[in-house]
Amino acid sequence: MKSLKLILLFSILSCSQPKEDIYDANFAQDILVIDTHIDVPYRLWRQDLAGNQIEDISSSTLGDFDYERAVKGGLDIPFFSIYLPAETEELGTSFDMANKLIDMMEDIVSQSPDKFYLVKSVKEAKTFPKKGFIGIALGMENGSPLQGDLSRVEYFYKRGIRYITLTHSKSNHISDSSYDDKIQWGGLSNFGKSVIKEMNKVGIIVDISHVNDDAFFQAIEISDVPVIASHSSLRHFTPGFERNVSDEMLIKLAEKGGVIQINFGSDFLNQDSREHSSKLRSNVINFSKSQEIPQVDKLSEQERLELKESYLKSNPYPYASIDDVIDHIDRVVQLVGINHVGLGSDFDGVGDTLPVNLKDVSMYPNLIKKLFQRGYSKSDINKILNDNFLRVWQEVEAYAEGK
Repeated sequence: MKSLKLILLFSILSCSQPKEDIYDANFAQDILVIDTHIDVPYRLWRQDLAGNQIEDISSSTLGDFDYERAVKGGLDIPFFSIYLPAETEELGTSFDMANKLIDMMEDIVSQSPDKFYLVKSVKEAKTFPKKGFIGIALGMENGSPLQGDLSRVEYFYKRGIRYITLTHSKSNHISDSSYDDKIQWGGLSNFGKSVIKEMNKVGIIVDISHVNDDAFFQAIEISDVPVIASHSSLRHFTPGFERNVSDEMLIKLAEKGGVIQINFGSDFLNQDSREHSSKLRSNVINFSKSQEIPQVDKLSEQERLELKESYLKSNPYPYASIDDVIDHIDRVVQLVGINHVGLGSDFDGVGDTLPVNLKDVSMYPNLIKKLFQRGYSKSDINKILNDNFLRVWQEVEAYAEGK
């Protein structure tokens, strides 16, 4: 009799658990998955530049992204990064390069219309025909192609760009960079402040990944609509790493309605990985000095690769885990709530530093399963995977249409 009562009690408890909180292995296939930063264009550009055959991402490739693995992982809308290296501003080549990268992405879509199509609005994102299609959206990483011409903000909007990361690894004519000790502007330049307003007017999302702290706060203050950090993580877990977002910065971002899209690179996620990478760089620099090579960049790619492999044999890289990614998500939720976090993996942009079991676009289900295990509901996960970012995009569109 007691055993029967226990069985009945267990059945009642099981039925009382909200169905939406139960993990479903097919959830990634049923929900809209948006990743706001994947570096496919520059990966293909480098292959072409080296004289190699460009990989066909409509099938399978050796990179982090391709069609087959994206479908397997349930990825629906990747924002492909139109990335311009910092030196393109100095060389005056960024505008031409940006256009060529956009042309390349348009060609990929036109060559595989049964697999890819371009997404340019929230409406197109929300009416996405999920089964078998990947909707490619475009973000520009580094505002250098503007080259001081405000009219180019609208020009790139018409070319399909829906967010612009203001700078990259060096201070440019728009903003100071978190990676650059050279402070030109004390945050944003006067032109950069005008760019923010013009982006609001045109309908391009302001992205403050990569900018230094002063520029971060200034951009939020100047923008009339929420901004994003398209591929950043939290400085709380990587003390001293300015590229990541501090608690104070996160709070300010959320106060304006913005969203941080968590970067998957292990160096962005935990301090052990960061310190290992720092020691690896020091090893390469010390070798250069011992060989009387004046600059590290004078080493050939093969020499750098051999040095790296030699160092890693005796000093294995401490990869982050999916739990580390979710620790960052948890902290965002604890500090500012569930409405201000999403995914900006940086696939194809962080090299061989991706977490265990989160190595490419086929592996979003592994992350989703862990989110369920941490107690996130389906509605929470929907916000993380798409809704928080779409809300910002919608506000940006609505403001531009109202102007």
